[in-house]
Amino acid sequence: MKTIQNFKNSILTKFALIAVLLLSVNFSSAQSESPLGTLKQINAGLLNVGYTEAGPANGSPVILLHGWPYDIHSYNEVVPILVAKGYRVITPYLRGFGTTRFLSDKTFRNGQQAAIASDIIDLMDALKIKKATIGGFDWGARTAVVMAALWPERLNGLVSVSGYLVVNLEGNQKPLSPLAENGWWYQYYFATERGKAGYAQNTYEFNKLIWKLASPKWNFDKATYDQTAQSFENPDQVAIVIHNYRWRLSLEKGETKYDALEKKLDARPSIAVPTITIASDFDGAFADGKAYANKFTGKYEHRILKDIGHNVPQEDPKAFAQAIIDVTNLK
Repeated sequence: MKTIQNFKNSILTKFALIAVLLLSVNFSSAQSESPLGTLKQINAGLLNVGYTEAGPANGSPVILLHGWPYDIHSYNEVVPILVAKGYRVITPYLRGFGTTRFLSDKTFRNGQQAAIASDIIDLMDALKIKKATIGGFDWGARTAVVMAALWPERLNGLVSVSGYLVVNLEGNQKPLSPLAENGWWYQYYFATERGKAGYAQNTYEFNKLIWKLASPKWNFDKATYDQTAQSFENPDQVAIVIHNYRWRLSLEKGETKYDALEKKLDARPSIAVPTITIASDFDGAFADGKAYANKFTGKYEHRILKDIGHNVPQEDPKAFAQAIIDVTNLK
């Protein structure tokens, strides 16, 4: 009898262990599910784009664009807010970040503004999205504004942190005040071969320093930074970042196929689509938005966030999400 009972106990123990394991697996899977939705890949233009998608397939499309040195995880808390409102939210890795890859090794690793904006138009075409609300900060804000300037028919609305960020190469040749120049120290570092080698060698620590400098009041933890830092392991990260900043200073050329687009941008075109601009402590003296308010000729609103640094979506996700919700209802 004892043998039979021991056998039964053994079987029950094994079933219990299996049940615990299954529960653990399900819990781990639930924990690993991203608030950004499902990570997908799609061929679009020159790239195989890595992007997340969340929300109903028939929801009004929203595309959220990150900057440097950040990635899609800046929108971890923004996306669930928008999904709860019924939006379909797309969050792509820009070229040189995360799982986005060039389709050809022969393609020039170009970081100029027209190239990155063209990537997002290509992504919209690949996803068969005719129009979307576009929001972003840093490189993402510039990309969004460029899209609004060149392809206004593709936007329902625009949310841009730090306002009108279109690069004008001629204007970038003019010196700034010593204090302002000091804030852009890394651009001059990147202009040197030592800077390129230094960034390649110390990408993790370099970008972490930029986070601290750009958002001095944001007490992010190691896990938060490490989640984004994985995207810097992209094989084209260094090439894209270095070219972006050298191109801005006219130290490296862009591609001739983008010349017509850049010529339109050189004229500093106005933005007619509904727009909300957001300023933070990072913007300093320009936080009031007066320097660029006249560039937005359609329905427009400017918002100022206090005690917030440059990574607005991650530092104040509710404010950023609300701007996305409000922008197409501007009066």
